[in-house]
Amino acid sequence: MPGGRRWKLKNRSRVFMILSILGGIGVNVILSWAVYYLELPLYMDTIGTVFVTAAAGLFPGIMTSVATSLFCSIFNDYSIYYTIVGVLIAHCTSWFVKSGGLRRISRLMAFAATLSLVGGVLGTGIQWILLGGPQFPSVAEVSELIAGGRGTWYFFVTVLIGIGLNLVDKGVSAAFALLLMKAVSPEILKEIRESSWQQKPLSREYCQSLKKKGYGSRSLQFSMFRLMIFATASLTFVLCWISIRVYNQNIRAEYEQNARNAARFAAEVVDADRIPDYLREGKEAEGYAETERMLYRIRDNASGVQFLYVLKVEKDYCTYIFDLDTPEVPAYLPGDREEVEEAFEPYMPDLLSGREIPSIESDDLSGWLLTAYCPVRNSAGVTVCYAAADVSMHRLTGYVRGFLIRVLLIFTGFFVLILGYGIWYARYHLIYPIGSMTEDTRGFLSGDLEPKDLDRRVKKLKSLDIHTGGEVEALYDSILQMASGMTDQMKAVRYYADATSQMQNGLIMTMADMVENRDSDTGAHIRKTAEYVKIILTGLKKKGYYAGRLTPRYISDVIMSAPLHDVGKIQIPDSILNKPGKLTEEEFEIMKTHASVGKHIMENAISTLQGENYLKEARNMAAYHHERWDGKGYPEGLKGEVIPLSARIMAVADVFDALTSPRVYKPGFPLEKALQIIRDGAGVQFDPKIVEVFLEALPEVKAVLKKYQE
Repeated sequence: MPGGRRWKLKNRSRVFMILSILGGIGVNVILSWAVYYLELPLYMDTIGTVFVTAAAGLFPGIMTSVATSLFCSIFNDYSIYYTIVGVLIAHCTSWFVKSGGLRRISRLMAFAATLSLVGGVLGTGIQWILLGGPQFPSVAEVSELIAGGRGTWYFFVTVLIGIGLNLVDKGVSAAFALLLMKAVSPEILKEIRESSWQQKPLSREYCQSLKKKGYGSRSLQFSMFRLMIFATASLTFVLCWISIRVYNQNIRAEYEQNARNAARFAAEVVDADRIPDYLREGKEAEGYAETERMLYRIRDNASGVQFLYVLKVEKDYCTYIFDLDTPEVPAYLPGDREEVEEAFEPYMPDLLSGREIPSIESDDLSGWLLTAYCPVRNSAGVTVCYAAADVSMHRLTGYVRGFLIRVLLIFTGFFVLILGYGIWYARYHLIYPIGSMTEDTRGFLSGDLEPKDLDRRVKKLKSLDIHTGGEVEALYDSILQMASGMTDQMKAVRYYADATSQMQNGLIMTMADMVENRDSDTGAHIRKTAEYVKIILTGLKKKGYYAGRLTPRYISDVIMSAPLHDVGKIQIPDSILNKPGKLTEEEFEIMKTHASVGKHIMENAISTLQGENYLKEARNMAAYHHERWDGKGYPEGLKGEVIPLSARIMAVADVFDALTSPRVYKPGFPLEKALQIIRDGAGVQFDPKIVEVFLEALPEVKAVLKKYQE
């Protein structure tokens, strides 16, 4: 496809995807606002999420869900805390779509039930964590009525009602999302679905094959996944920690200031000149009740202040003058005394001297408190007592804990968003492009490709059409250029290799013919044995025998070098080589030397040609094709699998041809007798597996016999 047209279609696909995300966010926000305005116990904020996930994929669905929560928080303060619910709904939608779709009614019902469980259980749990009960008053009333109060079953009833409401909410959402899918043309849906690809879209089967081969699981994607987990988790932790720390410092400073202000206001309303009367007459003293009412107003308007009291500090104890009632701790009466708490002992000199002291944190008789003291001075400027305000640190930590929960709920959704983006980016910008490039270039590493195969692989590599931009696309272009150039070079190399191979084969056959022509009655022996060798190799390969040895290269080398197995006969005298009668023992010993001579000739050739593989097998066959399986052969008396495989194969081919071919000193044996001799030699003279495949290939053997008899 031309570049301009390709980019035009790509940009149009991206526009469709962006429009689908914006449309999904818009549908979610509008419907959510409608049910919120009508005060219905529903959410209706997942239709767009389901549609975008089903049409465009998981990450666009997560984006739609998170953006929906952000916009809905403008009119509903609690929406932002349900971000994780929307993200999980996107995940559920993606799983259902990938595992079989939503076209069947049964699948649609299972999908709606799954979403209702996610939304009902998780949503109700979030409500209880944040609010201590259901978000909707109507749900709370019905739950309380069914459970018979706010007892043990109240929570479980709210969960069941939440699941039921979500079944309606998510069932309607799923149905509407599918209607939207049907309303959009298949061509547009296809473009939306393929908009994430930075190359020609790969089939699901191809992606699965890449995954099985390690791409996207153990390799790059796994590394990227770990990196994204570490980065997003670290970012979330740091932001949460900073937020909690700042919030804790701010609220502590605020409550400490509130305590100081409350103590200062209390010191101002208490008439220090009448303290002796308050201690002597108690609550009956003139002005006591009015002062106490003013102290109550100060405490009730001081956020975070739990206790407010006025006391006189003496050396070993404190005497209470005013102490306001609280539900947690009974109030002291005027004149009641308590020992000085341990936390205040370092400040006793200042307290006894009437000076101001800093706020004190203590955890003694009255619990974990932060206390602010303010001197109460009489008309002469002498400190006669102190006004004190206590902030409960347990309440303070409770506020911080609630803030932490809210922060975690918010950040969890954004954590998944960032993680999803990282995985999406890695998959479509790195994993699939690099994986498909790697997989399609593996074929070029094979040394036995035909020119047509090379052209096909280059064409396939070009069809990937990778356009990620940056280094990956530059790498793709470089690989494409290199593959094209390498293909041309490999074609040239293949041409010269074929020419060289033909020349080598010609030389081998010429050399073999020279040897054979000295033997007056071998009768195309080298050609027949070569064909028998090929038949045996094919049979061994088919049955899986010696699988680790029988590579395509090995088979080619053995077939090519088979004609040289009797090359050593070139040094045997004609009088022995062509003797019409039986050889004497001395003559037979000379004849046997052709194996060692053949080995020596081939080793010299190997040394000259720097060790070509096919010559190594020619050496093995020339040297050892007269060795026997039982170790009684010559020249070295090798036994069993110690004998090279190529020599064991040639032994069967050589003996069979010798048996069936006429000689000056004997006629050719009938086929059945020759086969029986070969059969009887299995495990004695020959490798049993080689005999087995040779006998099983009898039709091919007969064809060779017939060919050369004619």
